[in-house]
Amino acid sequence: MDSHGTPPDDPADQRYEAFVRQFVAREGRLRAFLRTLLASWEDVDDALQETSIVAWRKFAQFEEGTNFINWLFAIARFEALKQRRSRARSPLVFSDEVLELLADEGAEETDRLEAERRALAFCLDQLPAAQRELIERSYHPGARLHEVAAQAGRSATAFYKVIQRLRAALLDCAQRRLREEGNS
Repeated sequence: MDSHGTPPDDPADQRYEAFVRQFVAREGRLRAFLRTLLASWEDVDDALQETSIVAWRKFAQFEEGTNFINWLFAIARFEALKQRRSRARSPLVFSDEVLELLADEGAEETDRLEAERRALAFCLDQLPAAQRELIERSYHPGARLHEVAAQAGRSATAFYKVIQRLRAALLDCAQRRLREEGNS
């Protein structure tokens, strides 16, 4: 979109916008994947930056309709290897075989976490609005349950019981959803 909120007319701008949308939507999973491969957050940040640059340069080669995150994982795996080789003097460096194993397991783990996130989001959407609001307020960053309880007009003990029942219902729903999707 340009500064007026209209889509860009230039195909290069449209391609760039499509890339950015896809990349940003998957950045968290990509960062989690890189963290399974690299020893420090600084290394993760460096590899993520390099991955984004390489992915943008190669975006014309990406086949529309294929799995974008798996494509990013492949690029990130090579960037992690480069990062690891650049730090080869460190005593904490893994062999290439161990890194490959970690990459495979990291990709599976991020897929599992994403499936769990989708299942939880589905289950949250199934809750009545008042219950969903209680959960969202309780898990808002910096929220204190006793303060949320007071705002809801409940005693802390009663509120904790309500939240525990809602959490148990959400867990049951999410586990059912994952089994239905075959991701348990």
